Amino acid sequence: MTSIGLAVIGAGYWGPNLVRNAMATPELRLESLCDLDVDRAKAVLGRYTTVRPTSSVEEVLEDPAVDAVAIATPARTHFDLVRAALDAGKHVLVEKPLTPTYAEGAKLVALAEERERVLMLDHTFCYTPVVRRIRDLIVSGELGEVQFVDSVRINLGLVQPDVDVLWDLAPHDLSILDFVLPEGVTPVAVAAHTSDPIGAGRPCLAYLTLWLSSGAIAHVHVNWLSPTKIRTTVIGGSRRTIVWDDVNPAQRLAVYDRGVDLSAVGEDERRAALISYRTGDVVVPALPEREALRGVMSEFAASIAEGRAPLTDGRSGLRVLALLEAAGQSIQNDGRRIDLGGTAR
Repeated sequence: MTSIGLAVIGAGYWGPNLVRNAMATPELRLESLCDLDVDRAKAVLGRYTTVRPTSSVEEVLEDPAVDAVAIATPARTHFDLVRAALDAGKHVLVEKPLTPTYAEGAKLVALAEERERVLMLDHTFCYTPVVRRIRDLIVSGELGEVQFVDSVRINLGLVQPDVDVLWDLAPHDLSILDFVLPEGVTPVAVAAHTSDPIGAGRPCLAYLTLWLSSGAIAHVHVNWLSPTKIRTTVIGGSRRTIVWDDVNPAQRLAVYDRGVDLSAVGEDERRAALISYRTGDVVVPALPEREALRGVMSEFAASIAEGRAPLTDGRSGLRVLALLEAAGQSIQNDGRRIDLGGTAR
């Protein structure tokens, strides 16, 4: 297969990771790195002497050797950059979130479909071995019905200048939830509560509750102010429960055959519920240590070559945006539950 010419736009925090993984992906051929600060682009490229540094997006989009672009710039720039790239006939991989608003994101998804170009979200965690295994466990039915999800993503992090903690951290958890939930189970309502105890001018910690169509509840806690780093997700099923601890490389994932069983007995309208507690084995699956972004690049290349939608396509980005906007509405209404009205999926 002929390699796919790629340009990376943005040489800041995430851009160098895209460059490194693109160079390590045989199906891709990195042509250029674009940044307003061309000296920074040159510094990032270093030994990659065959890659052209540039400060001109127009030059990149006019280059016939460039088939696709990967965009790693602030969210406020995504709409104009993605639209220009699609209009130029390029396939696009874009960092989360897709855009600052659902309306803008919907326009880009429609444009990508009109142009018959791939629009893919860099929902990196969805390409980790642990999240892929979690998805397999849920889809296969090994967990049974999902009864609850509890996710914590907290650390002493950088207070972002242009987004609050929900828009900074929660897209990770929301994209993972979107990726692993079984077919037909979707969020139907959202409530969010936030706080700014340090006076940063934007929420620095948040608690997000999502009601699922199955009757289950998912809870997400994100926080920039915690002195310790915690990355845990618990997914409880009717048969088994998953515990994912992302800061524990020795046991990232554990599957517990433990839970509560409820059986009904009695006749006619009189029924007594019997609760029993199940205690079984704990299984720690062997997982490969593999950089998730390599999987992102491989999936981007494969979706272009095969003419199909990627696993984390533009519509997955729209579903995340719908949840974030609903959370914002809830915050403005003192944490009230906001029904999604079918916009999330």
